[in-house]
Amino acid sequence: MQGQNQQQAYDRGITIFSPDGRLYQVEYAREAVKRGTASIGVRTEDGVVLVVDKRTRSPLLEGSSVEKLHKVDDHVGAASAGHVADARKLVDHARQQAQVERVRYDEPIGVRTLTKEVTDHIQQYTQVGGARPFGVALLIAGVSDGEARLFETDPSGTSNEWKAVAIGSDRSTIQEFLEDEYVEELTLDEGVDLALRALDEGRDDDLSPEGVGVATVDAETGVFHEFETDETADYLTELE
Repeated sequence: MQGQNQQQAYDRGITIFSPDGRLYQVEYAREAVKRGTASIGVRTEDGVVLVVDKRTRSPLLEGSSVEKLHKVDDHVGAASAGHVADARKLVDHARQQAQVERVRYDEPIGVRTLTKEVTDHIQQYTQVGGARPFGVALLIAGVSDGEARLFETDPSGTSNEWKAVAIGSDRSTIQEFLEDEYVEELTLDEGVDLALRALDEGRDDDLSPEGVGVATVDAETGVFHEFETDETADYLTELE
């Protein structure tokens, strides 16, 4: 009985390490990410692509109300997997930091700098009693000095830079597909095509324009652009 009580203490306390060096609440937050619908990022020579699964639970639900893609600044966007409300909180923090950078230095924030600001904020919630970790992972994509950048954040507060990556459900299947199909010399259109094919690989049903979100950040213009439904439909028609 005593051993069971000790296990529950490690399980509930975010600031308490288990004897084998684990923070269970952080691991549970990662499980929340795995249960979220997939988001995919692909970095190309011409920019970076974000594709998200926006399947709705009911045909009565407005697809435009599903928040998976977020514009952070003119040159940066984010995609999420996990708890939507947690994602919105982190995106709001990222937007605030981007505006602070513009006011303070009169220039757009670097993608790596922005990612570090977000992950530092996430990490604080792994050390404070009475709080819980963010149950969400983000893909932060943008352009810095004409170069496309793609980062992934983790509920532990760590970040990694990727050429192509998936988060959320079916990550292992999608990631394996990306590892097999990705090449360095992709154009932006080819990056969109690769991301859509990767998303299709992880789903049992067919992709629909209303159930998929696509956004790009062009390296030349440095502008975040979220696709309208008809633009997504054109890519899906070519994919078929």
